[in-house]
Amino acid sequence: MPPSDSSRDPAADAAEHGPLTRPGGLPESAGVAAEPAAASSHVVHGADAAHGENHGGPGVYIAVFIALCGLTTMSFLTYSPLWPWRDEPQVGWAFMMAVSCTKAMLVVLFFMHVLWEANWKYVLTIPAAMMAIFLAIMLVPDIGFRSRMVSQERLLYMARPSDEALLRQAATAAEAKAAGEEAH
Repeated sequence: MPPSDSSRDPAADAAEHGPLTRPGGLPESAGVAAEPAAASSHVVHGADAAHGENHGGPGVYIAVFIALCGLTTMSFLTYSPLWPWRDEPQVGWAFMMAVSCTKAMLVVLFFMHVLWEANWKYVLTIPAAMMAIFLAIMLVPDIGFRSRMVSQERLLYMARPSDEALLRQAATAAEAKAAGEEAH
C-alpha cells in the first residue's frame, strides 16, 4: 500500500479500505490522521483495542456461567423425585429440549461473541436454520416407515408397541408368583 500523505481526503481513503462500521476515524496505522478525540464517540484502549470492542467485561461472562449452571441443575432435576411430572416423560423431554436450546443460545451469543457481531451473522444463521428445519421435515417419512422393508431377522428383534403390554403382563405375573410363594 503506498504511503498516504496528509493532503489526501480521508473519505477517499475510506473508500479504498471499505466503509467505516463504527463511529470514529480511520486507524492511525492506515496512514490517515485520526479524527480528534472530541469528534469520536468510541475510543478503544488497551486490551479492547486488540479485540475490537468492549463486550461487557468479566461480570457478563460470570452471569452467563451462573445461568448455565442453573439451567443444568434444572435439567438434572427432571430425573429427581422433586419433578412433579414423573409420570409424563414427554413433559420432561420438552422441558429438557427448551433448557438445552436456551443453554446453546447463551453459549453462542456470549461465549462465541455473536451478540456483538455485525448484521452479517443473519446471512449465515438464517439459511442454516432453514436447512435444519427442512432436513428434519424431510426425515419424518423415513422414521415413520422404517419398519416397512426390513430383513426377517431384524423384524424378529425389532421393538413393537405390543411388546410393552407383554412385558407388563410378565411383570404382573412374576409379582403375583412371588407374592404367592411368600404367603406359603
